Amino acid sequence: MSEQSGAGAPSAMGSGGGGRVSTHGRWWIVVAALLLQFSIGAVYAWSVFSTALKKPTAMHLTNPEASLPFTVTIGMIFIGTYLGGRIQDKVGPRPVALTGGIIYGVGCMVASFAHSHDQLWLLVLGYGVISGFGLGFAYIVPIAMLQKWFPDKRGLITGLAVAGFGFGAVLTAPVAQWLIAMHPTTPGWAFLPLGIGYLVLSLIGASFFRNPPAGYTVPGWVPASTGRVRDSYKEYTEKEALRTPQWYLLTAVLTLNVTVGIALIGQANSSAIDIAGYSVAGAAALVGVLALFNGGGRIFWAWVSNRTGRMGAFALMLGLQGVCLLILPHVGNAALFFVLAAIIYLCYGGGFGTMPATAGDFFGVKHAGAIYGLMILGWSLGGLIGPPIIAALIGTEKNYTLGYTVIGIIALVSLIVPAITKMPRAASDAGNVPPASAVGDAKGTKGVTAV
Repeated sequence: MSEQSGAGAPSAMGSGGGGRVSTHGRWWIVVAALLLQFSIGAVYAWSVFSTALKKPTAMHLTNPEASLPFTVTIGMIFIGTYLGGRIQDKVGPRPVALTGGIIYGVGCMVASFAHSHDQLWLLVLGYGVISGFGLGFAYIVPIAMLQKWFPDKRGLITGLAVAGFGFGAVLTAPVAQWLIAMHPTTPGWAFLPLGIGYLVLSLIGASFFRNPPAGYTVPGWVPASTGRVRDSYKEYTEKEALRTPQWYLLTAVLTLNVTVGIALIGQANSSAIDIAGYSVAGAAALVGVLALFNGGGRIFWAWVSNRTGRMGAFALMLGLQGVCLLILPHVGNAALFFVLAAIIYLCYGGGFGTMPATAGDFFGVKHAGAIYGLMILGWSLGGLIGPPIIAALIGTEKNYTLGYTVIGIIALVSLIVPAITKMPRAASDAGNVPPASAVGDAKGTKGVTAV
């Protein structure tokens, strides 16, 4: 059996025999996925590097220049996820994840050789182009893979699948600050040990990746046909999904949620120092702590969306971010700044925890790698839109009020998009009858023992 059909998956025989496929061990694959996501999610600690690179004693970059590598990284993610998603649907998750992890780590190492303003191109090439591509190539894999292992826990598992990515900056931010402090005039050197660490972690995690065996089902689980969260009962191909307006609306929702949240993420370190009076070390620690909310939001909002409905959850995320961004530049209190920033990070991460499950509801999971991999276009678009806009608006005059007010208004206006997004009509009107495979266990077909 090839890896694509589940070679090396947890034991194909449960204790009861009879050819039943056991889910025992599927949670260990979640742990492996989190390890990979933790390493590539370090990208969210960029603001620590940005602050250091702008110092006259270092590379002396302007604010737009310092945001450029991060912007390119996010822009390259779409190319990586699109190709990685299509390839992993054909060859299986492990080779794609391993390749992505290697490319990401090597890109960071290349970036470590940029030490002067004239070498900004090298930083953009290594951290932006190479690492950004590797990040996207690896990122899509656990999202598509784990939805196949956990069809009964789609919202929770997609939240967990990307939570590790959000948590990546928790450790990286303080470690990066510590490394930068060793050589403050050449802060880019810190990418070398970090790149090696990312490479090791991602390779360990990806080596355990595999798809479930052919015929894998969960007994007693039937896709919901009523309620706030429903299943389309149709496995759309990539081409079929692209023919629906829903694919474009969901991509727009993701784009907008990324645009408003990433505007703060790219400026979090400097904003904490200039607006709320944090010290340099305190701001770096803050970025690390905020990463907990970025990661936690992916689990929290995926859970919330099961109760409010997917689009209701997105409306709440955009609305909360809009209000917090309008207030943020007027806050001089460190504690209140932290609370507002934490809410924004929580909602930003929530988009990534909720959208894979939403896409699975709308279009099925058989071709999730290609469909959601292409939908990550919204992440790259948001990354290309948000950071440059906020950097230009803030400028050298540090006009945080103008910058965050504009982004806050964008968030509030964006509420119209989730309000008009509905389940594809052809799927929801198909009689609400689940396919035979979804109820196979109830009819006596071979199933699994859920854990």
